[in-house]
Amino acid sequence: MSGALKVGIAGYGVVGKRRRQVIDKRNDMTVVAVCDRTLDDQGTFDDGIQFFANYEKLLEQDLDILLVCMSNDIAAEVTMAGLNKKLHVFCEKPPGRDVSDIQAVIKVEAQHPDLKLKYGFNHRYHDSVRDALKIVHSGELGSIINVRGLYGKSQLITFGQDSWRTKRELSGGGVLLDQGIHMVDLIRLFAGDFEDVHSYISNAHWGHDVEDNAYALMRTKSGIVAMLHSSATQWRHRFQLEITLQKGAVTLSGILSGSKSYGAETLTITRIRDDEMGDMGDPREETVRYNRDPSWSDEIKEFAEAVLNDKPVTNGSSQEALKTMELVYRIYLADTDWKTQWGLSETDPRV
Repeated sequence: MSGALKVGIAGYGVVGKRRRQVIDKRNDMTVVAVCDRTLDDQGTFDDGIQFFANYEKLLEQDLDILLVCMSNDIAAEVTMAGLNKKLHVFCEKPPGRDVSDIQAVIKVEAQHPDLKLKYGFNHRYHDSVRDALKIVHSGELGSIINVRGLYGKSQLITFGQDSWRTKRELSGGGVLLDQGIHMVDLIRLFAGDFEDVHSYISNAHWGHDVEDNAYALMRTKSGIVAMLHSSATQWRHRFQLEITLQKGAVTLSGILSGSKSYGAETLTITRIRDDEMGDMGDPREETVRYNRDPSWSDEIKEFAEAVLNDKPVTNGSSQEALKTMELVYRIYLADTDWKTQWGLSETDPRV
């Protein structure tokens, strides 16, 4: 492929614009056109970028790559349309409203084995996460015993986001699917796949059509237990992932984000003493603080390299997205009251 990869961005809101900022710093990619429902008809920005009000017009342009930053109800549709236009596609999480959406995308993807499809599970690219993963995989602290994850914000709609997030027919779910999916993905990344899932899902506080709290207790086949709380009633925004191992622990606290509301991003490594006295509950700890966020640029870099060098997509592959979506919906289904309220069943094609 000669020249810079020509990129179109479908959905030019906060995330779409941030993706463009990253691409604009690269020599091997260039944004040539965008679309967004808030834009008037079509035209050209002062910087020469074409814009359109709908994605159909965008896909008529000469593109190599499509970035999908759309609402959940249309994300899968636009992704499939991009693939069918012979474009490599990068789609933000979640891959759609439900499991059937990503399954439909995978069927289309299979028809285009020469194209790359990647999903934006951005948190995997934070340095704290990558460093924690190295420590866990090194085996120096032994095997994982349990995992505890909390990811919470104060409302379902924050920082000027659109209200479609509170409408189930558009979003597919609330705080678990919108934000908590990042924590679900990270828990899977560290602990693997889960065999048993129990949950309690609630929309008791904000009263929207989607959940504002999700609590899950899960266990893998090997016996690792994970506890997850995804919340939209966390008045002080919080991100914390604690992995307890046989010889210590790694704890991720805070995460660098556009809002700057989740506190400092740190990784604390706990190592217990390996002698007969033990640590009496006060082991030696080391905390590392991270002051830069390379996740957005590194994620796009990995995608560009996959396209340019015909390398497989690893982080954010469609199969990884499918497994994470399946776990999200297993959490929904594990609450029998919520399952009844939503009219869901294990045989529902959506799940």
